[in-house]
Amino acid sequence: MTEKKGWLARLKSGLSKSSNKLTTGIGDLFTKRKLDDEALEELEDLLIMSDMGIGTASKIVAGIRKTRFGKDISTEELKTALVEQMIPILEPVTKPLDVATGRKPHVALVCGVNGSGKTTTIGKLAKTYSDQGLKVMLAAGDTFRAAAVEQLKVWGERTGCPVIAMGEGADAAALAFDAVTEAQKQNCDVLLIDTAGRLQNKAHLMDELEKVVRVIKKVDETAPHDTVLVLDSTVGQNGHSQVETFDKIVNLTGLIITKLDGTAKGGVIVSLAEKFAKPVHCIGVGEAVEDLRPFEAEAFAKALVGLDD
Repeated sequence: MTEKKGWLARLKSGLSKSSNKLTTGIGDLFTKRKLDDEALEELEDLLIMSDMGIGTASKIVAGIRKTRFGKDISTEELKTALVEQMIPILEPVTKPLDVATGRKPHVALVCGVNGSGKTTTIGKLAKTYSDQGLKVMLAAGDTFRAAAVEQLKVWGERTGCPVIAMGEGADAAALAFDAVTEAQKQNCDVLLIDTAGRLQNKAHLMDELEKVVRVIKKVDETAPHDTVLVLDSTVGQNGHSQVETFDKIVNLTGLIITKLDGTAKGGVIVSLAEKFAKPVHCIGVGEAVEDLRPFEAEAFAKALVGLDD
């Protein structure tokens, strides 16, 4: 129970920039006020400013209009109404990254633009799975950046997981091929493959990622079993174009959203859920390993609007 409480407290604190923005706005709008057209319009503007996007904000406000229009409403009642509208959008995408499937190995290809926290996220996942008693291998497939390879090796040492790496500029597909072959040989439960993320040259990135997937399938035609995009929440609505780009290349199976503690744009998760319906496996609200946790719709919605349990 303490563990659960500890995470909820960290989630709340991690989302404080987003929730403060919403709470202050709601507090300014509704001390005790009738929910008329003007109030709903101001509420919609507030949701758009928290990066929920126009479509999602309109949908949420339309839902509140149906049940509360013309009634006096307090700030707490409004927060509760917002949570009630968000949960049906967020519940369907709440899905942990489950690798305990008996595959040897379960191959997860991890994508994301440089700076999204991708390599660190892989390290944190490796720690989580190792702690569960699974045998994990890491593959340093971002061969374009020497720093990414070094960073993954550090995580490998820290978590006791073997790392497959080649020199800077090596062929990422060849590395992926070696990694899947080696993970099979060593009877690993999980193989986490890092990938390059230089979006400024989309054509090159697409070619490389498509080739990586093609080569992985030569070793195991069912792999990769997950293709996950690590998304930095501070980019807000720009996250939509990243999801679209990577989904076209590798057919994303899910998202991990990082750096929620560094932004007031936490609402972007709601708009991503509504627009793409991709599973949100985990969210990150800080630097520590325990700050990356499975996504939970209700806990997130409440923390986002600053609603106390």
